[in-house]
Amino acid sequence: MPELVDVATALDAPIAKALLGKAILPDDHPLVTGGVGYLGARPSQQVFDACDTLLIVGSTFPYIEYYPRPEAVRSVQIDIDAARIGLRFPVDVGLVGDASETLRMLKGRVSRKPSRGFVEQAQAWKQDWYEALERGADRGGLPMKPQRVVRDLNLRLAADAIVAADCGHNTGLTAQYVRLRDQQRFAVSGTLASMGAGLPYAIAAALAYPGRQVIAIVGDGGLSMSIAELATCVHYRLPVKIIVLNNSSLAQIKWEQMLFLGHPEYGCELGSVDFAAVARGFGVTAFRLEDPDACGDILDRALAHDGPALVDAVVDPNEPMLPPKRRQQYVDNLSKALQAGTAGRPQIERALHEEPAVTSLRD
Repeated sequence: MPELVDVATALDAPIAKALLGKAILPDDHPLVTGGVGYLGARPSQQVFDACDTLLIVGSTFPYIEYYPRPEAVRSVQIDIDAARIGLRFPVDVGLVGDASETLRMLKGRVSRKPSRGFVEQAQAWKQDWYEALERGADRGGLPMKPQRVVRDLNLRLAADAIVAADCGHNTGLTAQYVRLRDQQRFAVSGTLASMGAGLPYAIAAALAYPGRQVIAIVGDGGLSMSIAELATCVHYRLPVKIIVLNNSSLAQIKWEQMLFLGHPEYGCELGSVDFAAVARGFGVTAFRLEDPDACGDILDRALAHDGPALVDAVVDPNEPMLPPKRRQQYVDNLSKALQAGTAGRPQIERALHEEPAVTSLRD
């Protein structure tokens, strides 16, 4: 969206993206700091905490605790639906209209900010975050860290790849490690947050855009809910590539129980499923990935296959899923949940100290 870039450049304003707007600008754009909210990036939270003015364009992302403090900023919201103005954040000025047209009109009323430097600070924060993500993905040990799988996949995406994520732990990893560029596009059930949607979304993309690389990044819980769609891929000869982050757990629910409620994990453990074996039964070419050193080679083989392929990546069920913003309530709840007897407590506590920049709740 060139109009957004023009206004942001004049204001020396970094651009943070809600998850459903991930494809609106490339992740490597110098103004972009990454996602916002519970599944967002640390530099986006840092610019939210440091800014004095907030321009919300066509978004009502729901995590209100991640917005800047209302009393600390001036705020303007653009939305085509008047009912959405002020829905999540108490804005000073609401502008109702098409985002592109409104931004073009707004540009004529905006003077270039004389003092520069906020974007440069945001770029430094972004570089620090990227380096932390790399360290997180490169940690060794078995079971393999899920970050490794998505990071290595991102390096292999075609310039026009369409990536569909499911809902769960895999969503946050996709939001952070898949860095959209060129003509790449992204889909997720962001409004409904429906598990099981990742593979059907990818099937729709493969039907609508034959010839483009289509990837579904899913969890074991989500794929279990739509497993029969593997037969759809085979029947219609759709070259969808399915990456399963298999931790034998409903991991997002597990971590929400601990962080939001202070409760030990309850009812989130799933049986161990060999999805590679299941996929072969449907006629899908499949690979079982357990060794992080084999990750790149197996992904290359799956992506090169002329037809549907599945990579069943067995990953660490005790890898923390933590938000980019420190909230003392989360810290207290997690401590309470661990002390109350959460399974895998030693492994979780060790992971929390392995890479503080990524996995801890500390500032």
